Amino acid sequence: MSNTSVAAHTAVTNNRKWAIGYVSVVATIFVLNKFLLTYLNSDVQKFFNSWFSLSSLAEIMIWILMALGLNIIVGYAGLLDLGYVAFWALGGYVAGWLMSPFFSSLQFNFFGHARKGFEFGIHFHVLIVLILGGCFTAIWGVIIGGPTLRLKSDYLALVTLGFGEIIPQFMLNGSNIAGHNLTNGAQGIGGLDEINLFGYVIGTFAMPEKFLMVSILAGGMIFFSIRLRDGRLGRAWLAIREDELAASMMGVPLWRTKFSSYSIGAVSGGVGGVAFAILVGGVYADRFNFVISIIILSMVVLGGMGNVWGVVVGATVLSWINSIGLVQVGDLINNTFGTHVNFPSYQFLIFGLLLVLMMLFRREGFLPEARMRMVMQDEKGDVDKKVSDETKIASN
Repeated sequence: MSNTSVAAHTAVTNNRKWAIGYVSVVATIFVLNKFLLTYLNSDVQKFFNSWFSLSSLAEIMIWILMALGLNIIVGYAGLLDLGYVAFWALGGYVAGWLMSPFFSSLQFNFFGHARKGFEFGIHFHVLIVLILGGCFTAIWGVIIGGPTLRLKSDYLALVTLGFGEIIPQFMLNGSNIAGHNLTNGAQGIGGLDEINLFGYVIGTFAMPEKFLMVSILAGGMIFFSIRLRDGRLGRAWLAIREDELAASMMGVPLWRTKFSSYSIGAVSGGVGGVAFAILVGGVYADRFNFVISIIILSMVVLGGMGNVWGVVVGATVLSWINSIGLVQVGDLINNTFGTHVNFPSYQFLIFGLLLVLMMLFRREGFLPEARMRMVMQDEKGDVDKKVSDETKIASN
C-alpha cells in the first residue's frame, strides 16, 4: 500500500472516530437534560446547570458553526477575513424578517408557526428560512468578494474589516431608511416564531430540542467541510494557501477559487445567524460587533487552521471559557482561597494572554493540520537556526 493510501485511510479512520465522539457527546447531553437531569440529586443538577448549562452549550454549537465557516475562508483558502460577523448579522436579520410579526402591515404565512395573537407579519417555515438565510449571505459574499478578492493579505483584511463594520452599523441605524423601518434599530427584532418540525412544535423554552437542532446544523457543517476539503475544490484552496503562484502555474483559477471559498463561508455564516436568532428568540444589532469577528478568527487559529476537528475543539474551548468557564473557575478560586477577584472583568486580559502564549509555544494550534504543522515546524527551525548563527557570529 502506498504512502498516499495509508495517509488517506488514516484520515478516514480519524474522522470516523471524531464523528462518533461528536454524536455521542451531543446524544448524551440531550438525553441527560431532556430525560434524566430532573431525577438526579440537587447537587448534581446544580453542577451541570452551573458548569455546563444547556443554553451555553447550545450557543457553543453556534460558535462551532461560525468557526467552521470562517475556516473555509482562512484555513482552507488562506484569505484573512476580519469582518465575518457581518454574515452572522445578515443571517440573523433574515430570521427576524421572515419569522416574526415585525412587518406588521403584512400578513403572509408559508408553513410558518406564528405565536398565538401574532399572526400578522411574515412567517416562513424554519427550514426555508435557513436556506434563504444562507442564500442571502451568499449573495452578499458575491457583492463584497467580487471586486475585492483580487487584493491580497493586508489589503483584503482591511476591506473585510470595513465590511464587518458597515453591516452592523447599518443594522443599528436601520430604523429609518427612506422612511421605512428595516431593522428596528437598537431595539432589534424579537418575538420570533416557534419552530414546527414535522408536526413537533419546539417552544421558546424547549432548550433540549433547540440544542439538538443547532447540534445537527453544526454536525452537517462538519461533514460538509470535510467533504469539501477532500474534494477537488478543497485541494485547489489548499494549493492557493500554500503557494498562490505555484497554484496558478498548475492551472488553478485563482480568483474563481477564492471567490467560491468566500461565498461558501458566507453561507455558513448566514445559517449560523439564523440559528442564533432562533436560539435566543430575536436578533439585536448590538450583538454583532468587531470583537465577535476576532473571537471567531481566534477559534480557527488556536484550534488549528485547516483542521475541521481542531476548529471544533478551539471553538468549544474558547466559547465555553467566554460564556461560563471563566465565571465558574473564578468562583471556585475565590471560594477556595477566600479571595474576591472579579475574574470576568479580566476576560480580555486572560484571552490576550492565552493568544500570546499559544503563538509563542504552539503556533499551529491545538490540533494542527498535517501540512500546517510541517510549515510551522520548518519556519520555527529556520528561525532557531538563524538565531543560533547570529549568536555564533556575535560571540566571535
